Amino acid sequence: MKVLQTRVLILGGGATGTGLARDLALRGVECLLTERRDINAGASGGNHGLLHSGARYVASDVEAAVECREEGAILKKLAPQCIDDTGGLFVAVEGDNEQYVADFPAMCGRSGVPARELDLAEARNMEPVLSDKLIAAYEVEDASVDPFMLSLDNLAQAMTLGAGYERNAKIVGFTKKGGRIQRVGFLNEATGEEFEVEAELVVNATGAWAGIIAELAGATIHILYSSGSLLITQDRLTRRVVNRLRKASDSDILVPGGTVSVLGTTSVTIDHPDHCRPTVAEADAIIDDARAMIPCLETTRYIRAYAGVRPLVMTGQGSDARSVSRGFSLIDHAHDDVENFITITGGKLTTYRMMAEKTADMVCAKLGVDAPCLTKTEPLPPSTMGRWTEPGLGPKSWIGDRDGDDLILCECEMVSKNAVNTIIEHMGPMRGESMLQAIGMRSRVGKGPCQGGFCGLRVTGHLYDRGLVEGHQGMDELRQFVGRRWRGFAPVLWGLGMVQADLQEALYCGALDLELEDDDSRCGGDL
Repeated sequence: MKVLQTRVLILGGGATGTGLARDLALRGVECLLTERRDINAGASGGNHGLLHSGARYVASDVEAAVECREEGAILKKLAPQCIDDTGGLFVAVEGDNEQYVADFPAMCGRSGVPARELDLAEARNMEPVLSDKLIAAYEVEDASVDPFMLSLDNLAQAMTLGAGYERNAKIVGFTKKGGRIQRVGFLNEATGEEFEVEAELVVNATGAWAGIIAELAGATIHILYSSGSLLITQDRLTRRVVNRLRKASDSDILVPGGTVSVLGTTSVTIDHPDHCRPTVAEADAIIDDARAMIPCLETTRYIRAYAGVRPLVMTGQGSDARSVSRGFSLIDHAHDDVENFITITGGKLTTYRMMAEKTADMVCAKLGVDAPCLTKTEPLPPSTMGRWTEPGLGPKSWIGDRDGDDLILCECEMVSKNAVNTIIEHMGPMRGESMLQAIGMRSRVGKGPCQGGFCGLRVTGHLYDRGLVEGHQGMDELRQFVGRRWRGFAPVLWGLGMVQADLQEALYCGALDLELEDDDSRCGGDL
C-alpha cells in the first residue's frame, strides 16, 4: 500500500483547508491537503458567495460583525481578483420591525461598520427592482466573492510552494499509538486504491463533517447541522447585495454572482450533513418571503437550487440553529488524549483567512516552528487553476483570443475547447480521475441555463476524443455530473425550466439510455 509522508495533514478542501495549506506553505511548513471529493464540495461551495461587511451581525454578534468588517477589507485589498466590490443595501419594507430599523445605525456604530442612510427615492434609483413599499434603506460595504476562485488560488499558491493535494480521498480510519495519530487511511473513491498518510500533526478542516471525522479519531465535538437552501436566477437582478433590514431570518439576502443572482437562505436542522438538499417547499417559501423586498422575484426564472450545511458547534447554550453562534471553533484535541489532532470548524467564508491563520499559529506552536503569518499582508496571486470560474471570462476570451479551430463546448457560458484544454493541462497529477466534475468545478461548464444538459455531453465527447477517458468511464462520469445538476434543477421546475427538463430527459434517457442512479444525497454546493 502506498504511504505518503508529510509534516501536516489537512483534511478537507474548502476555503479554510486551502487557506491553511497556503498559510503553512508560506511559513515553510510542509503539508498535504486531502478532500473526499474536490475543492469546495461542502459548505464553501454551498453559500451565497457573500463577503460580509459585518452589518448582518451587528444585532446578534458584535465580535462576528467586527471580524467580518476587518477580514472583508483585507480580502478586498489582497485578493481583488476573487471579489466583485458591489457594495450592499439593507432595506426594510412595510410590516418590518420599525424598532429594529431605528436601532440599526447605532448597532452598526458600536461595531464600527459603516452604514449610510439613503433617501428612499435614491435607494430605488440605485436598485430599480426594489419594492415601492420601502420604509428604510442603508448603504453598506458588502461585496460578492467567487468561493471557487478563492479556494483554487489558495491551493495553487500552496502547491507552487510545495504543498500536495489528493482529491477523491475518503478517510477510512486512523491508526493511533500512545495517544497520537500515527497514520490516516484513505480510499480513492475514483480508482479504488487505498493509501495511508503519515504526519506529525493532523488538522480536521472538514466543516460540517468535523464531528464525524473527530469521532473516527477518538475525539468528541457536538455539532448542530443547519442546512440552508439557495436559488440561482437566470439573470443578474441587482448591481449590489440586497439584505432585508430585520433580525436575521430566512430569505433575507440577494447576492449578485457575475451574470446571475443568488437568493436565500433557510435554516433547517438536519440529523446528518449528507442529508442536506434543497426542497420544493423551501424554494417556494424563499420566493414567497423575499418578493416583499424585490417583487420581480415572484416571476423571474430560476435555473437551479442548491444547499449547504452550517456546522454550528454546540457549547451547551441554545438548541436551535438561529440561536447558536456562527463563530468558529478551534479545538486542540489533546484534551481528548489525541495529542497531534486539531479541529477547525464553523465560521464564515468571509473569515476563512483568519481561521486559517489561527489554526496555523496553533500548528506551528505544536511543531516548534517560529514563522509569522504572511497571508494578512501578502497578496493572493491569481492562478490559471482558478481563473476560469470567473463569470463572463469565457465569451471575452473566445471573442478576443480564439483561433479558427476553437469550438464552443458550453454555449450558455461560452466555454471553449481551448479553455477546457487549459484547465486540463493545469490539473497536473490530478488529471485522469473524475474529469468532467473537476472541469465543472474549475470553470463555468454546467452553470448556465442548460445546467449541463448539453455541455456535459460535449465535454465528455471531447474527453473521449483526446483519449483522457475510455470505456465506460466517461459515460459514468457524465451520469454523475448530470445527476448532481438534476438534484438542483428539480426544486425549481416550472415554466421554461419544465420544458427544458423534458427535453433533457428525452435526450439522456431516451437517446443515450442513461437512466440516473438512485439519488446521490451527499451534500455539496456546485454553485
